[in-house]
Amino acid sequence: MPHLAFDIAFCSQLSKLQGSVKQGVFAAWEKFERLTLDQLFKDPGLKLESLKRARDPHIRTIRIDQGTRGVVLAPDSGDTFVLLRVMPHDKAIDWAIKQKASINAVTQAVEIRDIEMLDELTPAYERIAPAPDLRLFSKVSDGDMSALGIDETTLRQARALTNSEQLEVFAPYFPQDQREVLEYLAAGFSVEEVWRDVVSASLARASSIEPVDTTDYATAIHRTHTRIALVTASDELREILDKPFDAWRIFLHPSQHKVAYRASFSGPAQVTGGPGTGKTVVALHRVRHLLRHLRDGDRILLTTYTNALVTALRSGLAALVDDEDLRARVDVMTVDAFAARVVSTSRRPLRGGEDEARWNQAAEATGFTGSSQFLSQEHKHVVLAQNLRTSKAYVECDRSGRGSSLPAAARPLVWRTIEEFTRRLTADGLRTYLGTCAEAADLLEVDGPRYRHIVVDEAQDLHSAQWRLLRAAAPPRPDDLFIAGDPHQRIYDSKVSLRSLGIRVVGRSTKMRKNYRSTHEILSWSTALLVGRPFEELADEGRNETLLGYRSALHGNGPALHQAAAEEAELDALVDRVRDWLDDGISPNEIGIAGRFNKICDQAVAHLTAAGISAVRLRPNAVDTSAAVCVGTMHAFKGLEFRCVALVGVNDSAIPNPKAITSPDVDLLQHKADLMAERCLLFVACTRARDTLYVSWSGRPSPFLVEVEAVSP
Repeated sequence: MPHLAFDIAFCSQLSKLQGSVKQGVFAAWEKFERLTLDQLFKDPGLKLESLKRARDPHIRTIRIDQGTRGVVLAPDSGDTFVLLRVMPHDKAIDWAIKQKASINAVTQAVEIRDIEMLDELTPAYERIAPAPDLRLFSKVSDGDMSALGIDETTLRQARALTNSEQLEVFAPYFPQDQREVLEYLAAGFSVEEVWRDVVSASLARASSIEPVDTTDYATAIHRTHTRIALVTASDELREILDKPFDAWRIFLHPSQHKVAYRASFSGPAQVTGGPGTGKTVVALHRVRHLLRHLRDGDRILLTTYTNALVTALRSGLAALVDDEDLRARVDVMTVDAFAARVVSTSRRPLRGGEDEARWNQAAEATGFTGSSQFLSQEHKHVVLAQNLRTSKAYVECDRSGRGSSLPAAARPLVWRTIEEFTRRLTADGLRTYLGTCAEAADLLEVDGPRYRHIVVDEAQDLHSAQWRLLRAAAPPRPDDLFIAGDPHQRIYDSKVSLRSLGIRVVGRSTKMRKNYRSTHEILSWSTALLVGRPFEELADEGRNETLLGYRSALHGNGPALHQAAAEEAELDALVDRVRDWLDDGISPNEIGIAGRFNKICDQAVAHLTAAGISAVRLRPNAVDTSAAVCVGTMHAFKGLEFRCVALVGVNDSAIPNPKAITSPDVDLLQHKADLMAERCLLFVACTRARDTLYVSWSGRPSPFLVEVEAVSP
């Protein structure tokens, strides 16, 4: 019986396809399930046609609906066809005739390349190439290339390249596995590292170690687990077509699958990587794996930093784990919510903006003459960070990392002021979030752990007090903690040494380098905000995290920048931009608008609403946003993604936000850390975009934008 499988490139199109086209795909799939091969080729509605001038007879087209065709891989042997793309009729034909299928002799997977474009580019680059020893891959032998899965055709093309910029020209047309190998080599990774991180991960999932028959597509299709989905039930296909996450959950890169479904880790494990590399998806798959082996009475905590991310995690988990009873064994909440559950207190959390007055009152009571800002940061970055409990411990503590000196003789007064602050909060029925975490950690030290496994997403923003709570919430044993995060997205200035807290991930750490969300053009522009600046590893193992090798295989337009004379004109331009997106068929909920402050967000909602465009603020437990443009602060956008993103109000008085920056006179190191947090915030906001990024401001642009434009090509 024939089948129609789906390539990952098709699934990446799903959010852009109209409903009638999706229905056409479903109808085509049903025909493959119902008809014989002979009937398929004769069916007048399907029109499974060979193509004149095709570079590969295995590439054919089928009718999806009036004016739309699907491009399929139609092998000579076997009965499984693969839907590669869905496009308007003429574009589908033009794309299909240029493609060539092959089977990788090392990874054993099906590959598709634009052979016509590669054949056109290669001679031109060979003519201008310098001597062989000056070319991009001159230090990699042909034998090593072959061992990494580079075939003779790609080898010739790779040998013509002089630098990484030329590789970027060729990359969209190379076979995916071979492109990734070349990108890793070009980024400076050794042959051994590329084999370990890219090639061997693919081999780990191959079903055979026999010599590869590079003509046996029937077998190769079933081995291409990470790019081809074999759908066997109509309900499963309906889910995939209706929910893009369900499409992407099928595909894990070999390195991702290796981490998410590893049988067991001997202790805490960590996965890091830039925005869009799939850390959250890996974390969700890890929860799914752990659920399959959970013992009676055991539970899992899936936790993160913000309520908006909790909502996203719950949605992702529901899509990934169908069994409601099994899913009910996972508590999904923020670390602060977990702390409040443990402490079970009626004291109200201190709201933003209330702390300054409270610190001033405490200082007045003790006679401390320094600033409330100093006291607040000393409490957070020294006392709570080091879990100091006595005046003696504070006087003798190491304050390295703080940029303001504090003689030992002056510390007792600071300690009394901090004690006065906490005493007054308790007396008034108030608490701080981090203080609650510290209390909860103390209670668990006495009462014992509550979870068998803890999975942490967006780990880079958690404070030491929160990590102590998580460490106390699960007993130290195999698979206790699974940590996903990225130091480049640290926007709350919570640098933590996990090692000092007894959380060691040496030998159990994986770095993701491939972005699956944003286009190469958006990613390159956004990454320029951070390149060249040091970022400490989450685990504090004595190394800095880098963006080396961080890249995207997706291509599209770069960011669009707009400068307006005044704020009103900027908001009017935003309305025009959103209307253009909607006219292009973008769904409202695929559009996100972010600003640094609540004020600009409220103004954006008002302007859009006045123009007849449905828009809502992005808040925890907000009303249904499925038919509205989502508007929120840059902080609220953390961990989310949209097809189109507009950043508004990115001027020099917003990014960096002066109120978020400690004066260098108060603490020079904190001043630098605050500036970096603001820079990371803009980076995070930019990388929420999948296809389109629009950045606007009135007046003078953010100095960060000026820097990026200065280094952009």
